[in-house]
Amino acid sequence: MLNLDTHVLLYALADELKPAEDKLLRADSWSISAIVLWEISKLAQLGRIELDTDTAEVRRALASIHTWPITLDVCAASCDLDFRSDPADELIAATSVVHRVPLVTRDRKLRRSKLVPLAR
Repeated sequence: MLNLDTHVLLYALADELKPAEDKLLRADSWSISAIVLWEISKLAQLGRIELDTDTAEVRRALASIHTWPITLDVCAASCDLDFRSDPADELIAATSVVHRVPLVTRDRKLRRSKLVPLAR
């Protein structure tokens, strides 16, 4: 199972993955942190992405992806990371740490972490 950050999930939904990402995502099941759903909703509300989260197609796609809850363990782990970023990215990274699921991200800060398991 892979943990996708918000932007990688959006690229996947738009069929705009890089070839290496596409190969990686085709080979494994997907998961996301619950905060990713909030981020997508906020990005749509702010007009930064064009994605109608009310359509049946989008709801089906998102519902088919395993969603990790934001637990006390994830919150605690987010405070012990070896980088600082926005809170959503920290929760996404901490989800990978707690559940030992490789993270798929393009974010350089997250990719430089020695604590976050990364998909390769």
